[in-house]
Amino acid sequence: MQPRNMSMSGVVDLAAVKAAGEAKAKAEQARNEAARQPGGGAGSAPGGAVPPSALVIDVSEAGFERDVLQLSNEVPVVLDFWAEWCEPCKQLGPLLERLAVEADGRFVLAKIDVDANQMLMQQFGIQGIPAVFAVVAGQVLPLFQGVAPEQQIRETLAQLVQVAEERFGLIGLQVDPGAEGAPAAPAAAPAGPYDALLEAAVSALDAGDLAGAAQAYKNVLADDPANTEAKLGLAQADLLSRVQHMNPQTVRAEAAANPKDPAAQMAAADLDLAGGHVADAFGRLVDTVRVTFGDDRDAVRVRLLELFEVIGADDPRVSQARTALARVLF
Repeated sequence: MQPRNMSMSGVVDLAAVKAAGEAKAKAEQARNEAARQPGGGAGSAPGGAVPPSALVIDVSEAGFERDVLQLSNEVPVVLDFWAEWCEPCKQLGPLLERLAVEADGRFVLAKIDVDANQMLMQQFGIQGIPAVFAVVAGQVLPLFQGVAPEQQIRETLAQLVQVAEERFGLIGLQVDPGAEGAPAAPAAAPAGPYDALLEAAVSALDAGDLAGAAQAYKNVLADDPANTEAKLGLAQADLLSRVQHMNPQTVRAEAAANPKDPAAQMAAADLDLAGGHVADAFGRLVDTVRVTFGDDRDAVRVRLLELFEVIGADDPRVSQARTALARVLF
C-alpha cells in the first residue's frame, strides 16, 4: 500500500516517518551482518555468538569485576539488586529477564542477591530493593528503584542502549539464534487488509473529525501494533486534538512566564511541533525535564516521547533529542 498524505497541512515533515519501519529493519540487518563478519563484531565470544543464557547472569562480589566491569566495555550491564524475601523483586525480576532476552544482546542483565552480597549493596548505597542500576564502559548509572510500569522500563532501557551505542560505540553481543533456549522468532504481523480503515482515518482527519480518525487508527493497531502508518496517524491526530483550540499568543505568553511549569511548556511544545518548529519543541521539553522532578518530570518525558512518534524514530532530530534526554536523565 502506498503512503498517504496524512493531512497535517504540510506543517510537519513526515517523510522520514513513513519509512521508519523499513529503516529500522535495515539497521537491524546491518547490525547482524556486521556481527557475522570474521571476528564476530563487538561483544562476540571467542567462538562467535553467545547463547541466550549469557544475557541473564547471577553476579557475586568475587566475580563483579570480570562479570560486570569488564563486560561493560562490550555491552551495557543492567544490575538488578534483589532478595528472595522481597515480593516486589519477584514481580520485577521476571520482567527484566524477559526484556533482556527480547533485547537480543543489546544489554546483559546481572542479578545480585543482596543477602549474599552485602558489600556490593553498601558500595552502591542502596536503601531499598528492588533497585536497578546500569554499568556502561565502567561507569555506573542509577536507573530506578521499586517496580515501575513495563512501558516506562522499556523506555528507560531503550535510552540506555542508545547512549551506549552513540556515546561509547557499544552495539552489544551477538546472540546465537540456534542455541538452546534461544527466543522464538516473533510472530508475523497480521497482513490486514487495513486499506479501508486507514482511508477512513485519513478522511476523518480531512474532515476535522479527530476523534473518529484516532479511533480508526486504534482499530488498526489493535490487530497490527507495528503498523507504521497507523502509529503515525494516531500521533498526528492526538497532536491536532491538543492544539486545535489553543490560543497561540496566550500559550506562548504562559510558557515564557512559567519556564518550570510542565503544562505550560508541554502546550507550547505542541504548538512548536504543529508549526513545524521541531527542534524548538524537542529542546523546550528536554530543558523542562532538566528543571523538573518526580511526576512532573515524568509527564514531560512521556510527552516528548509522544512527539517523537509524530516525527519518526529515524529522523536525525529525534536521535539528537533522545541523546539530549538521556544525558539529562542519566
